[in-house]
Amino acid sequence: MPKTKEPDGCATLMRRSFLFIIGIATARFLHQYFSVSQNRSNFITFLGYLKEKALEAYQENVAEKPLPNAPISQTSPTQKPLPNAPVPKASPTQKPVKPSPTPKFTASTKKGKPVEVIQNTINDVSFYQTTIDLNDPETFLTIGLANDAKAANTAALSTGDEAFEKFVSRHQAAVIVNGTFFSKDDQKRVMGNMVAGGKFVKYSRWENFGTTLGIKANNEPEMITARAEGKPEWNQHWFSLTCGPRLLKQGKIWLSPKLEGFTDPHVLDVGYRTALGFSESRQKLFLISFLASLSLKEEAEIMKAIGCSEAMNLDGGASEALAYNGEILLQPGRNLTNVIVVYDTNNPAPKALKEDWLRFQNGWRPAIPT
Repeated sequence: MPKTKEPDGCATLMRRSFLFIIGIATARFLHQYFSVSQNRSNFITFLGYLKEKALEAYQENVAEKPLPNAPISQTSPTQKPLPNAPVPKASPTQKPVKPSPTPKFTASTKKGKPVEVIQNTINDVSFYQTTIDLNDPETFLTIGLANDAKAANTAALSTGDEAFEKFVSRHQAAVIVNGTFFSKDDQKRVMGNMVAGGKFVKYSRWENFGTTLGIKANNEPEMITARAEGKPEWNQHWFSLTCGPRLLKQGKIWLSPKLEGFTDPHVLDVGYRTALGFSESRQKLFLISFLASLSLKEEAEIMKAIGCSEAMNLDGGASEALAYNGEILLQPGRNLTNVIVVYDTNNPAPKALKEDWLRFQNGWRPAIPT
């Protein structure tokens, strides 16, 4: 009987030592990787995406298969119609009923009031206050991009920045104000997803920074902080801009900038600011351009005093800019990549923007980019 080969103890020890070293190295890498909050957030987002795809695949698989106990209907070869069964006849006077057409939204012919810009002071802080009536049929919001680009700057594609005077001259709007943050490198990357005129001008499925103001059908505004409330349904927004930090939530001061992903001291410290918010009735939108340096808490307190229920911070500092009826009231200290554009009855929106708005009200929604 042949002898069983003895296992090589040295080789076994080397394999175990190698696996032990690999395990230690992997543990250290994972510890360093997940010590960064953004990496943890991205990983959780990725797991959620995998879960959604798995659920979709499961639902499709179930839908394609018949229920196990479902009887299969067959026609019996011996089955004949009853001899006395009457044959139904259509009445000569009866007409086929046509389905009622789906009612379509039509734009109101009512003339609206112009967008109002006043100078105000609260808590010894002066500011320009732009008030926008969201029920006004002549009021339209959109986003203007540098050099009249069709897509916002990303790491892959950029059209750079542009002098504020050129934005004002090109759009001929009632109000133009600075929008969201952008990077200081050559790409001038714009923060957050963007929807303008019911069309995506910037989109990433992984986007979960900051707070989003979205305007839905019937000009209904909503404000969503992704890391606290989940991601918005961006394709349900006619207008969408992400910035932050959030200032007010349901009428109360709400400040969690680090949760939203903000770490830049220029955002967290005292500085010149611009803010955006809307009233509890959701009928009035406010754009505030501050004329003094203040903290996020002071900014939140003033937005609450103005009458906002929901509010968020926009880009500020050297980006702070405001034009009213073609006149520049606040000149920014640098070129910009994106602005908020507001049209009214005295400064009418382009025909194409009005047509896109009407189409959106009648149910059209943009496809989410892949």
